Amino acid sequence: MTAPFNFNRGKLPLLISIPHAGTALTPEVESALSDAARPLPDTDWHIPKLYDFANALGASVIVGNYSRMVIDLNRPADDKPLYTTATTGLYPDTLFDGTPLFTPGKEPNAEQRKAALDNIWQPYHQQLQSELERLKAEHGYALLFDAHSIASHIPRLFEGKLPDLNFGTNGGKSCDELIEEHLVACAASQKQFSWVANGRFKGGYITRAYGQPSQGVHAVQLELAQCNYMDEQPPFAWREKHAPQLQPLLEQLIRAMLSSAQQIA
Repeated sequence: MTAPFNFNRGKLPLLISIPHAGTALTPEVESALSDAARPLPDTDWHIPKLYDFANALGASVIVGNYSRMVIDLNRPADDKPLYTTATTGLYPDTLFDGTPLFTPGKEPNAEQRKAALDNIWQPYHQQLQSELERLKAEHGYALLFDAHSIASHIPRLFEGKLPDLNFGTNGGKSCDELIEEHLVACAASQKQFSWVANGRFKGGYITRAYGQPSQGVHAVQLELAQCNYMDEQPPFAWREKHAPQLQPLLEQLIRAMLSSAQQIA
């Protein structure tokens, strides 16, 4: 069985979580996927590569290895909806555009889904929690940056074109206000990429569950429009001319989060 995640421990009080870049499938999911789902279109393609500067900075990084089509690491274990608008659950049964994920009658059964929860979801969150506790014990506080991406046009989820950078802080509840202010100021200081804070994406389960600023743990989600660094159609190729333009801004955002947290501590 493929390991549920890859983890690299850093020296900064920062953990970067990448839950949706995985492409591994369990046998029961792989054999049941619909034709539309086989290219794994809802994957956060290339996000580890996009944030490869993080290791040099000294951040800890955790990357999920399994596709969200097996189990979604950014949904609660009880599968309670996070949004009142269209979304997908802990065990998705449709793609983002509403297309069925599985061939009718071949969906994974309850036992198989429970195995995914126990062997994939739980280990990821145990490692995430353990690292945040270590960072807080060592530095006095911990920062969590949840890194995501999505196609820039998905009518079922949002109207029109998604802003390039979509910050989510659960309406300001998952991090100190100074951290959000610094991130927004950093985004506003440039004109190449559009941005919004707590728009369509306010942060998923990871941001909401672990972001506890009163306890010294500050979490932010960043949802990127994929058109800025990759092709949004199969085979979802990395855009060598576009991605290097986005990476410096991402590094600036990470540094802004770190510097603002130092002021709070």
